[in-house]
Amino acid sequence: MWRFAGVSVDEGRGLIDAAFDAGVTLFDTADIYGFDGENGFGDAESLLGEVFAGAPGLRDRMVLATKGGITPPVPYDSSAAYLEKALDDSLRRLKTDRVDLYQIHRPDILAHPQEVAATLEKMVSSGKVRAVGVSNYTLAQTTALATMLSIPLATVQPEFSPLELDPITSGLLDLTMERDIAVLAWSPLGGGRIAEPGTARERAVAVALDAKANATGVSRTTAAYSWIMAHPAKVIPIVGTQNVGRIAEISDVHKVQWTRAEWYEVLVASRGEKLP
Repeated sequence: MWRFAGVSVDEGRGLIDAAFDAGVTLFDTADIYGFDGENGFGDAESLLGEVFAGAPGLRDRMVLATKGGITPPVPYDSSAAYLEKALDDSLRRLKTDRVDLYQIHRPDILAHPQEVAATLEKMVSSGKVRAVGVSNYTLAQTTALATMLSIPLATVQPEFSPLELDPITSGLLDLTMERDIAVLAWSPLGGGRIAEPGTARERAVAVALDAKANATGVSRTTAAYSWIMAHPAKVIPIVGTQNVGRIAEISDVHKVQWTRAEWYEVLVASRGEKLP
């Protein structure tokens, strides 16, 4: 978890406590969260920082991750100068002296991966960052950066859900298993399309998920989370809900055990055609 939107400090603390109660320990934010096209850049980080300020010790109970590199309206900048300043600004807003994970939010085509690697290494050696990762990188971009890093690439963050299969088909998940890179999946519910399917394909996926959900006594969203978590890459879904009841459902994922036949039924429904 996640981005805050339109909540107070007290409400933010309540969401974090609910997440802890559900077994969540990774909290993923970004400097761009809160930006609405005109203002709000850094708002989610600032709110989280205010929560930390009002609750000493809370920061140390979590794995804190943030992201940088999106610069509206440029739109991307992974130069050393920009990323180093972006990190310092994030730390200031978060009211902390380090983050556990810093991720390049989207690839900057004009930044050589060797330059990006050197910047990330400097962040770690400074003590401001414990581990580094990338978000929305292609397989080739991930491989190039990982090869040039002298430290491990700890995470990748692709869009992955029962409706978005690119991490499987592109080979990205195979790379993460080969290199022992953790996978953080954003939009694991397909941007709301799993809860409210609108196309024949989306409805077919919902039916397949419901079959498992009903048999296990969990919600469709829980079944969707557990479906991506069943992949041997040990995917971690990034849950974006700000509903305390939905947050509580996260712990239900461990009730769901997929057989191969059940798991592949969802995959076939998403593909819209039988497997070869």
